[in-house]
Amino acid sequence: MQTLKTLGTACLVSAALVATTAAYAKERTTGRGHAGAPMVFVINQGLYYDSIVAADPLPMKGNFQQLIPSLDGHGLATEFGPGDVGYLGGRWWLDMNGDGEMDEGDAFFLCPLLGPGRENPK
Repeated sequence: MQTLKTLGTACLVSAALVATTAAYAKERTTGRGHAGAPMVFVINQGLYYDSIVAADPLPMKGNFQQLIPSLDGHGLATEFGPGDVGYLGGRWWLDMNGDGEMDEGDAFFLCPLLGPGRENPK
C-alpha cells in the first residue's frame, strides 16, 4: 500500500512539473538552458537534455514513452534518449492516475529532447 501511495505522490509531482515547465517554455526569452526551461534526464545515457513543449495535449494514438520524476529532483527522467533504440522522438506519457498502465487517465504530449545532452543539470 505504501508503494502505491508513493507512486501516486510521484505522479502528482510529475504532473505539476510538466505543467510548470510547459508554462516556462512558452515564456522563456533567453533560449536553451534558461532557468525553468523543460529538462529531461536520460537514464540510459546519464545525460540531461533541454526540451520544449511542442504539443500538449496529444490524443492517445500511437506509441508513447513514459516520463517519471527524476530521482535527483531535476525535472523528469526517461530510460531512452536521442540515438537510443526505444526513443520515440519526444512523444511522452505521464501516469496521472497512478495505475502503472498507459490509459485514458494519463497525460500525452510532444516534447522533443534538444541535443547535445550534458552531464550536469545546469
